[in-house]
Amino acid sequence: MIAGEDVRTVGVVGAGSIGASWTALALGRGLRVVATDPAPGAEEALRSTVAARLTEMDQAVDQSLLTFTGDLAEAAAQADLVLEGGPERLDVKQSIFAALDAAARPDVVLASSSSGLLPSSFQSACARHPERVLVAHPFNPPHLVPLVEVVGGELTSDDAVQATVTTMAHWGKRPIHLRRELPGHVVNRLQAALWREAYYLVEQGVVSVEDIDVAISNGPGLRWALLGPFATQHLSGGPGGMAHVLEHLGPPMVEWWRDLGSPELTPELAETLVEGVRAEFEGRSEADVMARRDRALRELAALKAALGLD
Repeated sequence: MIAGEDVRTVGVVGAGSIGASWTALALGRGLRVVATDPAPGAEEALRSTVAARLTEMDQAVDQSLLTFTGDLAEAAAQADLVLEGGPERLDVKQSIFAALDAAARPDVVLASSSSGLLPSSFQSACARHPERVLVAHPFNPPHLVPLVEVVGGELTSDDAVQATVTTMAHWGKRPIHLRRELPGHVVNRLQAALWREAYYLVEQGVVSVEDIDVAISNGPGLRWALLGPFATQHLSGGPGGMAHVLEHLGPPMVEWWRDLGSPELTPELAETLVEGVRAEFEGRSEADVMARRDRALRELAALKAALGLD
């Protein structure tokens, strides 16, 4: 499988937010990108978004490295790696991957950015080489956030997984390999667990939407941005580390688990959440908040690297 520095041309399927970020990342590394999307105006939208992303990254790029075609097979045929970011619908994924498999060279990995679909569910549509089909799920926005979840399906080869891990690491990403496919992969499942309890606490009137955001962003979120939950637990245990934490805080934590809520996402709860976020952003420009967040992400990533915490 083509991997690492041998990947010189990237096929990007889908010109939406994820596709644009993949494109900016690849262009920023001096790679050629062949993008495709059937939507009217997709090329103009992609070029505009990519230009903005590259400006954010303070990178001047030869725009001739980006070409656009409405022909999915043409993009696949030219690529050393295909990154698919189409709609999160199984029937669409199956159709796209069947076409990609028919057109791409046998040694080209076909990677989906799906946030939750199992790779087995669409690699089965590939008649030629299903073994090179997998999920490479980035964390949004992928041009700034290093994480990529690499998930193989029932038919995915070890070579395809290793090639993808190698390429992502070569691009400066932090890939993790999931050894079993699960709906939502790993990170979205972890997020869903937190969201479930957050929704429950709001539903029960314990705390407001804004206070939940304040609590996470000014508390555990700060530490989790530097070290993961297990490493954070270990350091909080003093000389005894994780063993001390599990011995002394494990039993109460089990009691908390038993008391966690399982809310129903009713129309009433949905409206409460929407109104809560609306109130939180009142008087603030969402575009401005996002721009400042992205700047902080870039600076935090640089700081982590400088301190050896990346």
